[in-house]
Amino acid sequence: MKSLNILLVEDNEGDILLTTEAFEESKIINIVEVIKDGSGAINFFENLHDKESIPDLVLLDINLPKMSGHQVLMYIKNNVKYKHIPVIMLTTSSSEQDILKSYKSHVNCYITKPIEVDDFIKAVTKIEDFWINIVTIPKN
Repeated sequence: MKSLNILLVEDNEGDILLTTEAFEESKIINIVEVIKDGSGAINFFENLHDKESIPDLVLLDINLPKMSGHQVLMYIKNNVKYKHIPVIMLTTSSSEQDILKSYKSHVNCYITKPIEVDDFIKAVTKIEDFWINIVTIPKN
């Protein structure tokens, strides 16, 4: 069975719960690490010493405490060890400026979080289906 290490960088407890529950319902073994602020995400990457601990996929919110998701994205994509990791911006912002800035910083996908709970769960399920079942992600 396929297994995937996912880093979820999100400060909203409700969104963390919905996202992790959506992944838990799947037939895929997912290890989901949750970090609740931008500087914590940077520290996570700076303290990785084991290739096995490098996430296969990052779900990143823009509006985070301490450092923005944009800053975290730039750190990941400007680091030769991590720039291969697919990063999905999963955020409430539908601002054209945020979308453009994310793609200019090489985000792999930008998704505006649906407001309704069922739609949010469907979106996470589709993320999983596409990025796990369809796309080939490089192993560390």
